[in-house]
Amino acid sequence: MRKKIYNIERLCEKISELKKEGKKIAATSGCFDILHVGHVAYLEEAKKFADVLVVLLNSDESVRNLKGMERPIVCETERAFVLSALESVDYVSVFSEKTPCSAYTEFKPDIVVKGGDYRGKHIPEMDVVGDWGGRVEYVKVVEGCSSTNIIEKIKKLKK
Repeated sequence: MRKKIYNIERLCEKISELKKEGKKIAATSGCFDILHVGHVAYLEEAKKFADVLVVLLNSDESVRNLKGMERPIVCETERAFVLSALESVDYVSVFSEKTPCSAYTEFKPDIVVKGGDYRGKHIPEMDVVGDWGGRVEYVKVVEGCSSTNIIEKIKKLKK
């Protein structure tokens, strides 16, 4: 499993090799804090767009900046390890910026996958993916499934 976890430099080298072999590359990003059925379904759907699926994982610092100081619940090394165990995920790389756009610009995936809840909204990925002829695709999300919902349920049970 750990052989699927790469830093961004090594990931770029690997993606370059795969592209030379004619492989189509899809990429997605997220916090994936408490892995749940919605995450797994999302990643399985994302994989259907390409031969290779790369997951860019928000670092702990990046998650705190997005979701507050109480997050993440699970540290980045453990989140990366769990994601790398999924059959649908080919590579995982941690990024610390607010968005994954600079990483995408480095390895230029053919397809960037986002959840259907982003359809019709402007996302930063749209500003870069067209530069190399890539596109954004959307997958259906499992309603009501989120790490935030799980955390809130636990908080209610604790009271």
